[in-house]
Formats: sequence, structure tokens, C-alpha cells
Amino acid sequence: MAVDVFTHSFVVAAAPGAVRAHLADPDSYIGLSPLVVAVRDVRRDGDVVRYVAVERFGLYRNAIRVTLTVGEDRIVSEVVSPGRVRLRAEVEPVPHEDAPGHSMVTETITVESPALLRWFVVRQARGVQQARARELARRFS
Repeated sequence: MAVDVFTHSFVVAAAPGAVRAHLADPDSYIGLSPLVVAVRDVRRDGDVVRYVAVERFGLYRNAIRVTLTVGEDRIVSEVVSPGRVRLRAEVEPVPHEDAPGHSMVTETITVESPALLRWFVVRQARGVQQARARELARRFS
């Protein structure tokens, strides 16, 4: 199994609490992550939310299990996907030093995948990370 880690930081025109609240709602990920077209089977247990996200790759639909943990200062998503792919995304919005009312959001992704799938998984995960940053910034602009 290959393990890859990559981080991306970006600015959002909203306070950290607003960003965390948005990311704590599974329905927010529809369109936020460009592959996610639906969420279902949402179960909440305190600060932990479990759900199934449906990804679309062309005509193919991929159901992934997501565990979302809402912390005081971060949101952690743990994804179990077919093909023995595991992904962990930690999103930390903090007040932006130079722009009151804005957040500096840092997302760190750790992905574990079989060597045969590594190039595809990493390319998809990085692409989704970049698109998610643009869409989150757009939603709060």
C-alpha cells in the first residue's frame, strides 16, 4: 500500500465557525466535492456524522462510506472507498491575520491506496482538493 500526504491552504470570506458549520453538514459536500452527487443514510451521534456519499465518474457510480468528526477547531473526514482506498481529510479554518472576518483554511489529505491504483487515486484526490477549495471560497464570496 502506498501512502501519500498533501496540503493546500486558501482564503475564505467567512469566519472559521461559519466554515466549520458548513463543512459539518454532509449535504454541503454535494457539488463542493465535484465527484459527489448525493449523500444518503446520514446518522448523527454527537460530533460524529456517518453517511454514504455517491460519487460519479462518468457513467459509473461509486458509493463511499464517510465518517465526519466535527471538532472545536477542525473537521476530519475519513473515507472508505472500494478498491482498498482510504482517505483522511483534515480541514482547519483559522482567522485570517490580514483580513478580519475571513479564514485561512488548510486541508491536509492522507490517502492510502494499492500501488496499482496510486496514480489515479492521488490525481483524483488532488484535483478534488483544489476544486473543493475554489467552490468553498465561491460559496462564501
